[in-house]
Amino acid sequence: KLTLIASVLFFVSCKQNPAEAPEHKAMVENHKAMEASHETMAKEHNTMKDDHQQMVDAHKDIENDSIHLVTEKNHTALLAKHGELISAHNALIEKHAELEAKHASGEITLEQMTKEHETMKSEHESMEKEHQSIAAEHQKITEEDQKMIKEDQEKAKEEEADQK
Repeated sequence: KLTLIASVLFFVSCKQNPAEAPEHKAMVENHKAMEASHETMAKEHNTMKDDHQQMVDAHKDIENDSIHLVTEKNHTALLAKHGELISAHNALIEKHAELEAKHASGEITLEQMTKEHETMKSEHESMEKEHQSIAAEHQKITEEDQKMIKEDQEKAKEEEADQK
């Protein structure tokens, strides 16, 4: 009887630390990847804002710039959408960190952690796709704007040459 109690106590006391589980370690690695992805998104967002300011500055000297104003408006909306994405992704990273802590403390089971983590991975992948879409749209708007500016400059040169 004593041996049985000792065996049960030994078995219970040797329970694996949740933070040492391979699934938990994989989740921690995924968290690091999410943070790196977020850092990239944030840097690209800052670049987009810089590009936007350059666009606005370039439009100051253009007459009849209604087309350019529409481009600026579209770009502003795109920046706002990307800003919202950055905020949502940051919230996901915080939620992921909370999940890590809950699992490491034993507050939730491995099954609960795995289920929630799969949902978070899916959300993260969706956000990365949206980021790529926004980045592509940003590139398109920037290229179109640069093309219009070049055309405006060429037209101004032609008009100046015609006046001579």
